[in-house]
Amino acid sequence: MRPSAEPWLPDLCRLPRLLTVLFATELIVVAVALASTAPAGFDADRFLAASAFALWTTLVSCVLLCQLRRPLSNWPRALGVPAAVALPMAVTAGFAWAVRELASGSLLPAFSAGQGPAGIPSITLLAGILGACVLRYFYVLEQWSAQVEASARASLDALQARIRPHFLFNSLNSIASLVRIDPVRAERAVENLSDLFRAALAAGDRDTTLGEELELSRRYLAIEALRLGERMQVDWQLDPALPLDYRMPSLLVQPLLENAVNHGIARLPAGGRITVDARVERDSIEISIGNPTLPRRDAPSNGHALRSISQRLAYYFGPGARLESLATGTHYTCVLGLPLSGGR
Repeated sequence: MRPSAEPWLPDLCRLPRLLTVLFATELIVVAVALASTAPAGFDADRFLAASAFALWTTLVSCVLLCQLRRPLSNWPRALGVPAAVALPMAVTAGFAWAVRELASGSLLPAFSAGQGPAGIPSITLLAGILGACVLRYFYVLEQWSAQVEASARASLDALQARIRPHFLFNSLNSIASLVRIDPVRAERAVENLSDLFRAALAAGDRDTTLGEELELSRRYLAIEALRLGERMQVDWQLDPALPLDYRMPSLLVQPLLENAVNHGIARLPAGGRITVDARVERDSIEISIGNPTLPRRDAPSNGHALRSISQRLAYYFGPGARLESLATGTHYTCVLGLPLSGGR
């Protein structure tokens, strides 16, 4: 969640936001021009002059709001909000007065008509309305983004808290049974367990790569194989074209495999086979995990992990990523889609 020291005034220093504001300004100019076209026809010179005036005043206002973001955010909101809205109004009024003076001297013939005193309050008020709408829009957008981030962080914290006790005791018991009969395998299991928990503890602090995530998943399944033995088989189908250096959040694939083990293989007396199919499909990476399971009416819910992963995908990739699940009789499949263009 955003720290308390973070300014509440929206950040207009970002180029995409600046371009959005300029585009909205030009749309208003076009709408006003179409609504007030004289019977004689469209005046291209006046339209271009009005566009230049509106875009320059908007650009200057955004730059000033960007520079004054922290000082204004330090004021009480009862003062800071009116000041932030008044700033583009003051800039617009100042530009309009300057243009009127220049037009009166015929230096700007495109503004020579209709620039009486009544025109300045009108466009100043319009600038105030546009400024208030823009600031409100980006403020709500930042609040929504902060909520998504907080939800993703909370889900990750819950996932970390769940994986530690749920998995640790079974793994330690399996390792303890190997210490005397197969110390080499026990040592390898300790290393795998250490790597898995290191990744879980650091999952919220750093990204990982697809190659590291797949290797971590292999280590997880190797630990589970100590407990399940021949009851669990794993079929890896990895596309050679997979970009193993692809950046992604940590612990996206491993929780899906944990679901496949705990809600599928471990509950079946005869066990079964987990299929991991990862390949490049057009503009995305598709990772499919399938496993046998109990009939749907008897299967336990695994919704927590799926909700957690979905929220983290939405935060990191936006709408470009997806997580789908399909249950057909006694088989369950999860498909993780990651955009090749990457995330934030």
